[in-house]
Amino acid sequence: QVYVVFSEELKCWCRVVIESVRCQEHHYQLRCFLVDYAKYCSVASENIRVLAGAFAKIPYRAKKCSLHCTKPVTLHLDFCEDVAKIGPAKKWDAAAIQHFRNLLD
Repeated sequence: QVYVVFSEELKCWCRVVIESVRCQEHHYQLRCFLVDYAKYCSVASENIRVLAGAFAKIPYRAKKCSLHCTKPVTLHLDFCEDVAKIGPAKKWDAAAIQHFRNLLD
């Protein structure tokens, strides 16, 4: 389901897909993916609108994707043998994510 929210950062109305919902004190906070800008944002539940008509049928400009056959790695240090080896990791570390973003820019 695609909805519409007003993005304060972009100063325009944006199409979004809701990723998750969190309950705050007096309202719900929605984590949304902006399908035309490939960004995430948080929005209060009262600021979301239903997308109607032909606008709902326009294809997204951004798509979620992943790198094919690319797995996260990390540097494993063995102090007993005094060696360092690159090996598999469970998730990407912050330095690798920042390096990848720099390459994209």
